[in-house]
Amino acid sequence: MQAYLPALVGGAMIGLAAVLLMATLGKVMGISGIVSRGISSSDGRGWRTAFLLGTLVSPLLWRLITGVTPSIEITHNIVWLLIAGLLVGCGTVIGSGCTSGHGVCGLARFSARSLLATLIFMATAIATVTIVRLVSGGGI
Repeated sequence: MQAYLPALVGGAMIGLAAVLLMATLGKVMGISGIVSRGISSSDGRGWRTAFLLGTLVSPLLWRLITGVTPSIEITHNIVWLLIAGLLVGCGTVIGSGCTSGHGVCGLARFSARSLLATLIFMATAIATVTIVRLVSGGGI
């Protein structure tokens, strides 16, 4: 199997899911919004639950089709990962959305706000990786 194939298929599936969600329900596919509104409101809980279950089941489907299990390797301290997750959650609230909502759907709709949000996401990610590598002695 070509190394790029999983990324190509995954990207196509994300795009298809975004288009189908917008075309059928008129909703933007932003994971942070889907999760937060699924927890805080009973409105649309059915499709939100189905969508999230689909994201969890998709690696199993990939295994069934290709015979290859996607690998996940956690190499960092779980406490730092939890702190990072909380910071990302706070950032999605402050930014009124996440990378999937702004970066995938917002950019596809030519939203200036989403372009700005995505540029900030990327700049923050680059700065964070650079700082962590410098502090940990890994170099840039």
